[in-house]
Amino acid sequence: MAVYILRRLLQVIPMLLLVTFVVFLLVHAAPYDVVDSITTPQMSDETVAAMRERYGLDQPMLVQYGLWLAHVVQGDLGYSLASRHSIAEELAVRIPNTIILVAPAYLVALALAVVLGLLAGSRRGRLTDKIIDGLAGIGIATPSFWFALLVIYVFGYVLRWFPIIGMHSVGKQGDPLDFLAHFAMPFLVLLVAFFPELARYVRSATIGQLSQDYVLVQRGFGASGGQILSRHVSRNVMLPIITQLGLALPILVTGAIVTESIFGWPGVGPYFLTATRSLDYPVILAVLLLSAVLVIIGNLIADILYVLVDPRIRIGAGS
Repeated sequence: MAVYILRRLLQVIPMLLLVTFVVFLLVHAAPYDVVDSITTPQMSDETVAAMRERYGLDQPMLVQYGLWLAHVVQGDLGYSLASRHSIAEELAVRIPNTIILVAPAYLVALALAVVLGLLAGSRRGRLTDKIIDGLAGIGIATPSFWFALLVIYVFGYVLRWFPIIGMHSVGKQGDPLDFLAHFAMPFLVLLVAFFPELARYVRSATIGQLSQDYVLVQRGFGASGGQILSRHVSRNVMLPIITQLGLALPILVTGAIVTESIFGWPGVGPYFLTATRSLDYPVILAVLLLSAVLVIIGNLIADILYVLVDPRIRIGAGS
């Protein structure tokens, strides 16, 4: 296991270099840059050229990438070219806000998916299965931004049950009831976004387990459908679900970009979209670097969890 983990960690370095270089290349292939987004037509060419020199954008692309990489290796994510604020400080404030919103939504969606997915898979082809699978299909086909706007219109404008924008009302930063009121609508949107694919996943795994030989053996011994489902099928279905927790790690940071932006939630989403619109490449690269690291770590955690929860599996040095 130690050799396997070390080898996977060593694979991270070239992967991250490739991801960041490709993103850097795409950003610099755009017809404009961050200076174009902050200049005005009244500025002279000399002023614009001075700004490009100040931000280092007059250097060749490889030189800019090398300078950025040298700072990152030292643990310095740099500063936003648009706001001149520290990227590390901004992310330190915004990432907890995103986790507070995304983690509860994902865990509740996962719990509902396990219960309803097991129920649907055990009643394949029946009315219960058709309803649950149909709802999952509708959820997958529904764009999150459209559902978010619908939720805002119904619960924000028509019923006026919840505030629409932000994480807190002005002057109520420490009020838990005010926080829950702001939390309700984006939580509902993310719940509906996460649930369908998880439910389909559990349903498919349940159907696959019910076709295994051990189910026929248990039925031959007189076990009821409920006993087989609760004692055997659910345990085997939980194995891949546990590994999903590792794969879901990147979602905690970048899983709600659109939803956060629509509701004005002060997380990573609005920060990243603002940087993307202005081609603020240090911010873009910092967020994508963080996301790539979480993807790699999440896959590693998923592999380790798979081994820990199933003692039949062993990871050898050559696997």
